[in-house]
Amino acid sequence: MRDPYEVLGVNRKASAAEIKSAFRRLAKRLHPDANKNDPKAAARFAELNAAHEILGDEAKRRAYDRGEIDAQGKPKFHGFDGFGAGAGPGAGFDGNSQYEGFSFGPEGFTRTTGRGSSSGSFEDILREAFGGMGAGRGGRGGRSPFEAENFGADARAEIAVTLPEAAQGATRRLRLPTGKDVDVKIPAGIRSGQHVRLRGQGMPGQAGAGDVLITVAILPHPFFTLEGADVKLDLPITLYEAALGGKVRVPTLEGHVELTIPPWTSSGRTFRLRGKGFPSKSGNGDLLATICVVLPERSDPELEAQMKRWRTDKKYDPRKDM
Repeated sequence: MRDPYEVLGVNRKASAAEIKSAFRRLAKRLHPDANKNDPKAAARFAELNAAHEILGDEAKRRAYDRGEIDAQGKPKFHGFDGFGAGAGPGAGFDGNSQYEGFSFGPEGFTRTTGRGSSSGSFEDILREAFGGMGAGRGGRGGRSPFEAENFGADARAEIAVTLPEAAQGATRRLRLPTGKDVDVKIPAGIRSGQHVRLRGQGMPGQAGAGDVLITVAILPHPFFTLEGADVKLDLPITLYEAALGGKVRVPTLEGHVELTIPPWTSSGRTFRLRGKGFPSKSGNGDLLATICVVLPERSDPELEAQMKRWRTDKKYDPRKDM
């Protein structure tokens, strides 16, 4: 993976606000929803998310800058404590070392996490290295990795979906540990962190194959945010739409709808579109569209002259109660 600073297009002295701004700007441009005909869009967006996972977290960013972790968030190997003369503090991972890695494959953006150890047995090290393959079907027991031939091991993966896909359901192609490709159905209304289990599709063993446990992650959306079952949206409108009112097109998780803006609508006013939010057990949430009045991209002498007259003849103070 590329240097996270290069992915985000910021220098190493960039502030947290600059990193956040760069991520938001690129997320809008690279989001798969905005690049539906580009087969590489999902991989580029996943790389952007992985870079932000490092630089958007102060602790991870410091660790990366010190050379303690690589661009995937994995610790750089320095050896294990007690292996040979001269191994001392800091030579390996202590019992509390955390690592986090990201990879890209047929299943999309994949993140793995774990804990390093320098004090366990060789078998423990192998168990960590092979992701707990000796846990047996369903994660029961503490069998060693060498018993996987008798007891099928569960496998884990992560699949990333967009917010509209999570709301409406989707299908993703996944390559199993056995090398087999399967289509995974993501149910409508799934949340980040929830799982899809493929029974009997894990590592094979004499007593039967384990399962594949897939964790679903919802990718950040360029303009939607999820709050419970409600979807929030900042809706930009023109100055004349705010003053005169009118009908505007509003994006939703299912497509666009029309919203009537009353005359003299100020920024910050929120309109509720009932049933246009995210699915839940009690029904769909709502879409909350908050108005944001946007001036023209270029200055306009006529508008500026009118505003100067207003400043003199029709002065008002919207901050009088603050």
